[in-house]
Amino acid sequence: MVKKVAIFASGSGSNFEAIVQAVQSGKLNGVEVSLLVCDKPGAKVLERAERLGIEAFVFGPKAYADKSAFEAEIVAQLQQRDVSLVVLAGYMRLVGETLLAAYEGRIINLHPSLLPAFTGKDAIGQALAYGVKITGVTVHVVDAGLDTGPIIAQIPVAVQENDTPETLAARIHEVEHGLLVEVISWLADGRVKLTGRHVQLT
Repeated sequence: MVKKVAIFASGSGSNFEAIVQAVQSGKLNGVEVSLLVCDKPGAKVLERAERLGIEAFVFGPKAYADKSAFEAEIVAQLQQRDVSLVVLAGYMRLVGETLLAAYEGRIINLHPSLLPAFTGKDAIGQALAYGVKITGVTVHVVDAGLDTGPIIAQIPVAVQENDTPETLAARIHEVEHGLLVEVISWLADGRVKLTGRHVQLT
């Protein structure tokens, strides 16, 4: 059975494109990208979605009374398309109770650090400012906290002495693209088992 996926993104959308290309090329089997959800009208990811033939739901949060109101509309959009997995790939909002209740355990997030280090915004800048020698990429299940959900997979990325935020980000993005596709394939195959905070691959 094909797993229908919605990808949430707020910015450029390079991870969105990596996932769609993996599906369209046959590298990622058993998955259909049914919808892009974007909270930033005018974001570059919308151009990518149009070029790749993926339907987009775009919303301006300020047009709604509160977070639960726009999340209720998002949930309706997802359910109309039988979406079973939500992938946050550069979505710059905390997921609220309405979306979590509808998709508990079925939302994953990509974060550019080795969690629990450097949560929140500008994780790459945080890592450089702290002076760590190794940072990396984490894919985790989303819970009510900020980057606090159970960790599915992590890959380390070495920090080089002459790194800038741009050079480190470029290497992290390369790792992100492959890891996110791989984790989605595990989920599509039913290989991810969650017990409390611990994730096992079967």
